[in-house]
Amino acid sequence: MRHISELDFRNLYRSRSGAVLGVCKGLAAFLDVPVWAVRVAVVVLTPFTGIWPMIAAYLIAGFVIKPEPVLPPDSDEERAFYDDYVTSRKNALLRVKRRFDSLDRRVRRLEDHVTSREYHFDRRLHRP
Repeated sequence: MRHISELDFRNLYRSRSGAVLGVCKGLAAFLDVPVWAVRVAVVVLTPFTGIWPMIAAYLIAGFVIKPEPVLPPDSDEERAFYDDYVTSRKNALLRVKRRFDSLDRRVRRLEDHVTSREYHFDRRLHRP
């Protein structure tokens, strides 16, 4: 089990292979404890909090916690894109479009340079 200072809430995800919405399995992976321990804790806490409040909290957690990525992110940039995609697909699409436009401009500048007359002139001068 991890210490509270080691927890990074950006790594909290619902499991895609969980029994019901994957909340308990995702929480167990986040806390680094067995899944059965989290499930037992939920069942034990249910009579003390009431059945309906616990069901409501579980459902809210199931809809608020982001689903686990299919492939784990390798960098902070990938994690930021996944978080952006989960919260707003439109913003993620705009981010990809901006990146594509930037790369397209770079390729066009390179093509313009390579196809210019000065490029051919420079190549003729530097032939061995």
